[in-house]
Amino acid sequence: MQTSFSPAQLADPDTASSEKIIRTCVHCGFCTATCPTFLLLGDELDSPRGRIYLMKEMLEKGGPPSPRAVKHVDRCLSCLSCMTTCPSGVNYMHLVDHARAYIEEHHVRPWPERFLRAMLARVLPDRALFRWALRLAQVGRPFAGLLPGRLKGMAAMAPARLPPPDPAEKSQVFKAVGERRARVALLAGCAQPVLAPEINAAAIRLLNRLGVEVVTAPGSGCCGALPHHLGKADRSHLLAQANIAAWMREIDGEGLDAIIVTASGCGTTVKDYGFVFRESAEWAEPAAKVSALAKDITEVLQGLGPLPQVGIPPLRVAYHSACSLQHGQQIGNVPKALLQAAGLTIVEPIEPHICCGSAGTYNLLQLELAGRLRERKVANLEATKPDVIAAGNIGCLTQIAGGSRVPVVHTVELLDWAAGGPAPAALAGRV
Repeated sequence: MQTSFSPAQLADPDTASSEKIIRTCVHCGFCTATCPTFLLLGDELDSPRGRIYLMKEMLEKGGPPSPRAVKHVDRCLSCLSCMTTCPSGVNYMHLVDHARAYIEEHHVRPWPERFLRAMLARVLPDRALFRWALRLAQVGRPFAGLLPGRLKGMAAMAPARLPPPDPAEKSQVFKAVGERRARVALLAGCAQPVLAPEINAAAIRLLNRLGVEVVTAPGSGCCGALPHHLGKADRSHLLAQANIAAWMREIDGEGLDAIIVTASGCGTTVKDYGFVFRESAEWAEPAAKVSALAKDITEVLQGLGPLPQVGIPPLRVAYHSACSLQHGQQIGNVPKALLQAAGLTIVEPIEPHICCGSAGTYNLLQLELAGRLRERKVANLEATKPDVIAAGNIGCLTQIAGGSRVPVVHTVELLDWAAGGPAPAALAGRV
């Protein structure tokens, strides 16, 4: 694809990066076959190829973006299925991230939209604020049908019960059982420990049992993904820098063998810190070190050898491969292999590459499209007749659980159970 950026425009590192990405696209259209929004809407502008044309035009022209460009970029899930499909290696993730930041800087949204997006970027990354917001939503949940638009959908998504705070939220060290084989930092995260603290608890128990010391580093918190995908670069960078600084103190202190992430959406973001801060004299080197150490929990478990097995019921597990895991991190078979080794029967739905519709804040901002994708995903998962559905990302778990009566659990909860931990709470009374 030919471009016509000026030398002044290309002096900006983000624009120069986007220009190279755009020129990589050869218009082949393979991406349209795997794009969820094109699958639903059949509109070329709601495909990666169509959006690339819109983003190219927007960035070349400069100034305020067109309403058409904003509309179709907003509809993108950032599921990155197009990147797995693309034969030319187009890094669509970095391009659409830049486009979102550009839109945030140059486009004035209606005030209700601005308020909602600002609220999400402020509340979701803060565990205390998020917990209070969910408590308020619980109060409004019975009246969700009376609320307008998106507020109706948000209130309906609020869990009926909030679990107690996750012990891993507090900075501390969880000692290895027996001889220490490794020392890792765990990203406690923001939304996940509020919604499902049992996930990090299962990961810590399992790692400790395998001889791994786990630290939740003082100063670490939200990875920055949620404001990042809202185009709020400054906010996301501050959150990322706090994590980098916290983990570098551990690296320079007792050392770290890995930085463990149990939410694959966060893992994709942390692994990209090196790119995000590539031009920063202060942050480039430490960000690259952190990205190199970042691992999904299943990657680390695979490297620790065969897991101990105590014997659990031979459940039929429908595995949902989160987009951020299979497309963002290119991790496909590792979680399934670990579950199979634990004695579980793994079944995979049709269209495993299609997003469930969660996509960070997408299911809060694009209710209709997210709902249609959830219905499609749940129908495909339930068609496998599973006893339980497993996934590796809190957004997917919450989205799927909202539309299915089948128990939904994190992969590490099943692995911890198989290795001697407690049965997942979602399976209580079912096994």
